[in-house]
Order: sequence, then C-alpha cells, then structure tokens
Amino acid sequence: MNDQCIFHHLLIPTDGSEASIRAAELGFRLALVCKAKVTVMYVMNTSLMDELSRFSDRQRNDVRAELRESGWRYVDYLEELARNYHVSVEKVILEGEPYKEIVDLAQRSDVDLIVMGHVGRHGPRRILVGSVTERVIEFANCPVLVVKS
Repeated sequence: MNDQCIFHHLLIPTDGSEASIRAAELGFRLALVCKAKVTVMYVMNTSLMDELSRFSDRQRNDVRAELRESGWRYVDYLEELARNYHVSVEKVILEGEPYKEIVDLAQRSDVDLIVMGHVGRHGPRRILVGSVTERVIEFANCPVLVVKS
C-alpha cells in the first residue's frame, strides 16, 4: 500500500452501464496510484426479479439465474479491464436492494472509498424510482466518488 494515499480499499459497484464502466476505469487508475485493494460488485436487484417474473411468463428462479449470469459477465468484464491497469480485483455478486448491499459490503469490508457511476434521470421517474447512487451517498459511512457519464 501507498502510505501517502488515504485510500486502501475501493469498492466499485457495477450495473453494466457505460457510467459504471467509466467509474471503474477511474477507480482502477486511483487504485494503481494508491496501491489499493479493489472489490467490484454486482447486486441482483430483488425488486427487479419480482417485477420481471410477475409481468412475464418466467419463473423467479429463471429470472434470478439470468441476472446472476449478467452480473458475472459484468464483473468479469471489469476484472479484464482492471488487468489493463495492472490492478487485481475481488469479485462479489449479491442479491437484495442494491444501495443497501453496496453500503453493507462497504462497511463489512472496511472500504475507504466507493467509486460508482451516476445515470442522470429527470422528472417524475427520478422522484419515483430514486437513485441507487443518491442512496449510497446518503447511507455510506465512507466517501463516495460519483463519476458522471
């Protein structure tokens, strides 16, 4: 670890979006400079699972399997991307409410900094849906670096 840097463990959540990939790239550069440990994570959103299974003819377990497969694809991609920065990562897939799982993992793992993307939503959808990023900022016990796409 670099004693000059205050960040020793970074958490980089992904949802597969371009914003989360840009955040990961910045996080990997920061990790390289700080010689920090990096955890990349994907959360299988249980509310999304319920909605997808309710409004389609797929069973919840089938939806869960699809989301898990997508999650592994996303974190595997970030692991490959991290290699370009000479950074190794720990990969984590969790199931639950995304912001809660991100905040809980950060706390359990002594994360110094969460680096995540922000997808801008406007109007009523922003109010109704809320933002995972905004909730992480509100509830995290560590700093959150938000990377806009």
